[in-house]
Amino acid sequence: MTAKSPARLAAEKRGRQGERIAAWWLRLKGWRILDRRVRTRAGEIDLIARRGNLVIFIEVKARSSAADLDMAIDERRLARVAAAAESVAHRYMKPGDDMQIDVILLAPGRAPRHLSNVWHGGA
Repeated sequence: MTAKSPARLAAEKRGRQGERIAAWWLRLKGWRILDRRVRTRAGEIDLIARRGNLVIFIEVKARSSAADLDMAIDERRLARVAAAAESVAHRYMKPGDDMQIDVILLAPGRAPRHLSNVWHGGA
């Protein structure tokens, strides 16, 4: 196995810290965190949370500046999260539940930006 570069290690550390901040922020908003870093064949889901009958599958993006957040998420990444969510939804959802794909964007000095229901199957 090849050693990870210092830049890659820093990015992973920033990502894990971002996921912790996003989970904390969601809990403050009344969400219950069901799982973290769920790996599937389709990709990874950073966080899964529930509030009432809504289960959200969340992609967290942490960047070193707010300007970098504009390029942090795209259709390809959202499609991967949606495919991963579909493959594990049965583990987290109950009859009558709704699900959606959300994104939380984080940058130093900024409040978390929660983008709700961002995936609509691509058009």
